[in-house]
Amino acid sequence: MPNAVKKCEHYEKFKVYRDKILALSNDSLEKTIAIALSLCLFCAVLVAFAAVALKPLQFGNKELDMKKNILDVAGLLEADTDIDKAFEEQIEAKLVDIETGDYVENMDVATYDQRKAAKDPAQSIAIPADKDIAHIRAKAKIAKVYLVKNGDNIQSIILPVNGYGLWSTLYGFISLAADGQTVQSINFYDQAETPGLGGEVVNPNWRALWNGKKVYSTSGEPALGLVKGVVDKNKPGSEYQVDGLAGATLTSNGVSNLIKYWMGNEGFAPYLNKVRKAGENKS
Repeated sequence: MPNAVKKCEHYEKFKVYRDKILALSNDSLEKTIAIALSLCLFCAVLVAFAAVALKPLQFGNKELDMKKNILDVAGLLEADTDIDKAFEEQIEAKLVDIETGDYVENMDVATYDQRKAAKDPAQSIAIPADKDIAHIRAKAKIAKVYLVKNGDNIQSIILPVNGYGLWSTLYGFISLAADGQTVQSINFYDQAETPGLGGEVVNPNWRALWNGKKVYSTSGEPALGLVKGVVDKNKPGSEYQVDGLAGATLTSNGVSNLIKYWMGNEGFAPYLNKVRKAGENKS
């Protein structure tokens, strides 16, 4: 033991108290309390050490899971996919000013966390109650979007969306074709809705119903949403409709509202308009 510790006044007092406690009978209340407190302190130190030591691993797993969800909604995930490699080679992350729809180039896209930014008053905007149809209260000023490209041509636009269901805020991604109109897929990676009811938002069969659906009506307003029951494909407007979640009306309404919000002018409409114009100028 280092001499500095041996000479420490507090250590000497500790040794005296330790010897006193150990000399007590096992039936002593003081000895029982002292040993219990010592064990609690030891466990607290152990837990704190484990939390610090495992933090990089937890962060890495969280990041890997997010990449997996993005590849999934982009239709690029297979059972044997090397997630890090596929993401690096096929996905381009970009930051977008939600209000203007312009790309933001003076921030580090790799470290930006949109969910954290939405909780920071300096990086977010409070949403007026009459416009907050998704019931999220605030949104980040800057959004992180993901592009799948073939050369310079965009194949998929992956947008983060969130909104309140019945029990929880649902966080997910919606993937659109380059026209910013046609849905390719949707994926909710974080939600706590009722299993078997609202929790069916993660069911692959229900998610498959979104493929090919249209977001905007001929007037340019968001028209995509869930209907009660099953969509009648023979009726006009069915291209904007997705089967509702059986027995989960509030979750279904929540999904419809979050889509309407994020595809509207308060969300990604300005950005999608600029993407479409850029595509038209190329052609």
